[in-house]
Amino acid sequence: MNSVWRIAVCVLALQQAAWADEPASTTTPVAVVVKPAAALPLTDLRTFVDVFERIRNSYVDPVEDKTLFENAIKGMLSALDPHSAYLDKEEYQDLKTQTTGEFGGIGVEIGMDDGYLRVISPIDDTPASQAGIQAGDYIIKLEGKSIKGMTMNEAVDLMRGAIGQPLKMTIQRKGEAAKDVTLIRAKIEVSSVKGRLIAPDFAVVRISQFQTHTGRDLTKVLTQLKTKTPTLKGVVLDLRNNPGGVLGAAISVADAFLDKGLVVYTKARNDDSIEKYEATEGQVLANIPLLVLVNGGSASASEIVAGALQDQHRAIIAGTTTFGKGSVQTVLQISADKAIKLTTARYYTPNGRSIQAEGIKPDVVIEPAKLDIAKSSDNFKESDLKGHLANPNEQAKAADATNTFVPVETTPAKTEADTESKTPAKNSDAKSTKKTVKKSASDTTKPVVEPSTEPTIPSDKALAEDDYVLYAALNILKGATFWQTTK
Repeated sequence: MNSVWRIAVCVLALQQAAWADEPASTTTPVAVVVKPAAALPLTDLRTFVDVFERIRNSYVDPVEDKTLFENAIKGMLSALDPHSAYLDKEEYQDLKTQTTGEFGGIGVEIGMDDGYLRVISPIDDTPASQAGIQAGDYIIKLEGKSIKGMTMNEAVDLMRGAIGQPLKMTIQRKGEAAKDVTLIRAKIEVSSVKGRLIAPDFAVVRISQFQTHTGRDLTKVLTQLKTKTPTLKGVVLDLRNNPGGVLGAAISVADAFLDKGLVVYTKARNDDSIEKYEATEGQVLANIPLLVLVNGGSASASEIVAGALQDQHRAIIAGTTTFGKGSVQTVLQISADKAIKLTTARYYTPNGRSIQAEGIKPDVVIEPAKLDIAKSSDNFKESDLKGHLANPNEQAKAADATNTFVPVETTPAKTEADTESKTPAKNSDAKSTKKTVKKSASDTTKPVVEPSTEPTIPSDKALAEDDYVLYAALNILKGATFWQTTK
């Protein structure tokens, strides 16, 4: 008991010394109003020490002092709000990986298939792609341990590690024997931004979370879309189920679509501690209509972007009301490998709206739905009535039999070019003709090869069946494009 109490007294003394030194450390002679520091509640501190000592001496199993202190810190932070937390070594590393999008690994997108890891796709310019690992390969062992029975997270933890460290794997490819490979882990950077065309001249850009490089990646994707589709008419920014992330990334994303004006401002504990974040001049896609798609899983940084673009009248917000997380967390490092995540401010949209516990309400509500093509009913029709009048168009067709054409499935007739290309040349004219045919054939087959390297644009029916909300958002965006004033 006395040892624990001495620790508490020392902490109190150190804190009092720091408070005392604070005004004296000011070198510039300016008037500073220092609020008197509140004294630590000694009665409550005695209670803490007493409980600590009782657990230490009377709990059914021995507990290390370090564990008790860490649990006390965790409880102290988690009781503040749902987003403040104590981060141990593993949790702190995970947070850094999520926010930077960088980690030590081999560079594969994987999924579980029949208890084994199946490579969905190797990432370009990573150890996996350089080693020749292909989509469809199975990873059956990691570091000599069988994958069978592991969870996805357990397997991923084994694959990730320090940059430069080797990873032993056993790969099985269909039709081939299993083989052992050793890859050297490298820094893997995963982009949180992907873009594609969903209709002629209309694209969707998906942001899965806000990482350190999200703003840079968004600019790159938008520029590529504009280069490949110069006639681009509109963009859907898909932020559905995006949990948020780095505040700076949210500001960069909003800035990509704004020329000027306020993006967001934060207000901390004191009324005078307001930080404002403004958009810089220039847009990546100037004057192109924008629709932001959100839902109940869009939180924090996603809401900052949606709120800024809504208040600045730059985009239509569609979907359902967002999550409503309007607070800012600051990660404060307390040791080399530990930190605390502490809620330090609330954020507000340019018009001064607090999103906390309310969320962003969309301009157009699109509820999740599933498209189901209804079967046509065979109702009684005019043509079923006895003695009905004939259709004059059908009468004209019947009268003019020469206009009737019925396709017949037959083998296509050989053209002169086909015949010449297969017949050996007997003179110089034939050789000249053969060269021409060969060139024509290469030109004809080129369009057949190219689509395999470029993503295909889905049909309206396919898009509606796959993602009805995105399909509805696209139609809203098309309407906005139609009514946009041409400048």
